[in-house]
Amino acid sequence: MTTIKRILVTGGAGFLGSHLCERLVEEGHDVICLDNFFTSQKANVTHLLDHANFELIRHDVTMPVWLEVDQIYNLACPAAPGHYQFNPIKTMKTSILGSINVLGMARRCRARVLQASTSEVYGDPEVHPQPESYRGCVNPIGPRACYDEGKRAAETLFMDYHRMNKLDIRIVRIFNTYGPRMHPFDGRVVSNFIRQALSGEDITIYGDGTQTRSFCYRDDLIEAFIRMMNGSSDFIGPVNIGNPDEFTIRELAELTIELTSAKSNLIHEPLPADDPTRRQPDITLAKKHLDWTPSVPLREGLAKTIEWFRGIDVEEYRPPTPNY
Repeated sequence: MTTIKRILVTGGAGFLGSHLCERLVEEGHDVICLDNFFTSQKANVTHLLDHANFELIRHDVTMPVWLEVDQIYNLACPAAPGHYQFNPIKTMKTSILGSINVLGMARRCRARVLQASTSEVYGDPEVHPQPESYRGCVNPIGPRACYDEGKRAAETLFMDYHRMNKLDIRIVRIFNTYGPRMHPFDGRVVSNFIRQALSGEDITIYGDGTQTRSFCYRDDLIEAFIRMMNGSSDFIGPVNIGNPDEFTIRELAELTIELTSAKSNLIHEPLPADDPTRRQPDITLAKKHLDWTPSVPLREGLAKTIEWFRGIDVEEYRPPTPNY
């Protein structure tokens, strides 16, 4: 029998946060979704508002909030380059002040708290694939540093609260994730390619297209979140969560064209500063401690994502920032 918990999801109206809230509501938990809607959509959680065990609070996690909870998933932070570079100081504040606020709440409530960290802590990696023991190659003064270093600092805070206050923490490092409810203008490569293909535009590839990414479907990632949160207290992470299958950006573009039956051509633009050339998770620890491996192949997940994009009106989605 499932024990009903009071669960806070910061960034709960975002792409991943909304799916996590949905899953937790379905399991019967009392779910509080906290979001300031800087880059997320209220429409992502509108269908949950009629549920008695769901509550939506408009609030910026950089400001303190007092709630009584058993678990906290800290997902609040712009995650796409165009979003987090739009206001880099705000991005850094969200990672650092937001972490301080949720950690303080967790300490007061004696709640378990999970930090959604990122593969960006590895920077442009010199080790491939990337294990959790790799300390990364990050430019601390580059245009991506507000996100990379913000997430690294958040991990530091989580570990220090754990060491000093015996706080019950979890840290997951998320690699590229995709699926329905991605914002069409979030600047991520999957949403960019699908939006361009469906609108009959040429597909823009930054660089020569040989750089690689590993794409994890959203359902697989949410399952890993929940397993990590509810797993053994002996394993706090950090743990890589992502799909170990590696694809070039050109391969993703070509598959997108195939699945959309688009007539798009591939055009090339210069590679942005500090953009990683290779990215692939070593998920040995996730297999060992969570008994988790992703199950949705790219072709299947991409087809589901394209189907969702076909069903939305892109005109209803305002580009959240000018950098898309």
